[in-house]
Amino acid sequence: MDEAEDLETLGEKLYSLIYPKHKEKAGKLTGMLLELPRPVLGLMLQDKASLSAAVEKALGALQRAQEPRVPCKEEDEVSASSDSVGEQLFELVDVFNTGHSQKITGMLLEQHKDAVLHLLSDPHLLEEQVTFALKTLQEQNMEETEISDWSDAEDAERLGEKIFSLVEGLDPLHAHDITGMLLEMEPAALLQLLSNHTLLQAAVQKAQAALHPRNQTLST
Repeated sequence: MDEAEDLETLGEKLYSLIYPKHKEKAGKLTGMLLELPRPVLGLMLQDKASLSAAVEKALGALQRAQEPRVPCKEEDEVSASSDSVGEQLFELVDVFNTGHSQKITGMLLEQHKDAVLHLLSDPHLLEEQVTFALKTLQEQNMEETEISDWSDAEDAERLGEKIFSLVEGLDPLHAHDITGMLLEMEPAALLQLLSNHTLLQAAVQKAQAALHPRNQTLST
């Protein structure tokens, strides 16, 4: 079974489960749920509670998106419309079950209001931006975790050992001196050296030049 057939099968199973309670909107609700990751869809097919919760979220988002925009009085227009857009966007984002609905909604609301309104009416664009925002949050969390991993003395010592083992392969004679110079850098910069050999070589060459300003060190 290829990917298209697999998605079609999932759609048919979801539709058959949704149809009895939501006959008129079963097609739209199924389409919205099919935007979710495959593992989530598989869970919903096995767990009626998960499916019911997802359907309620999708139904609420669908209803909000279809509500006509009624002009407010001038004094309430800005705050009311902003709150309404934010609530509608949150409901749509929450359907994706990312676990970061509030943060992602906040990120998307930083865009121009017209762009945000466009997201409410374009499910595919919304999915792209939710995916990108989630990826950004995950990368930020990874960076914070990596930096925090080296926050105490014991981890700093392990970092020094890792740096030393790499420097020793480039300049065994001066590995201790060069490592000491490199360890004066920020933890985030040191982590980059560990993952990027080109940056490490450049840093070692600078340290070599500082140690022996009159000698031209051999490149590795």
